[in-house]
Amino acid sequence: MTEQEFWDALAPLPPGGLPVYRLYYDDQGYPLFYSMEEIPGNYIDINLETWHSANIARVVDGKIIRNTGVAVPKLIPKDIGTACHPNDITIVVPETEPHTKWSLK
Repeated sequence: MTEQEFWDALAPLPPGGLPVYRLYYDDQGYPLFYSMEEIPGNYIDINLETWHSANIARVVDGKIIRNTGVAVPKLIPKDIGTACHPNDITIVVPETEPHTKWSLK
């Protein structure tokens, strides 16, 4: 690697300017994948915020249709479920120790 290639790799922007974020989708408009590369297929350019959100249901006429009413699973205390430390849900404990059981709502 040359010294110039080293400094180019550390540059904040790729050669040619700002990166381009693309959402590739099938013929029905359903998202397939995201890429910064130009790959054959249907795609639309998107911004970085959309790239990170991944909250896209379909692409219709070049416009994004967002998911609405999507249920997000939530853990709640229940009589059945995974036994966790009473003060820290991230610590799974044997049921013989004091615990709280958590399950998806």
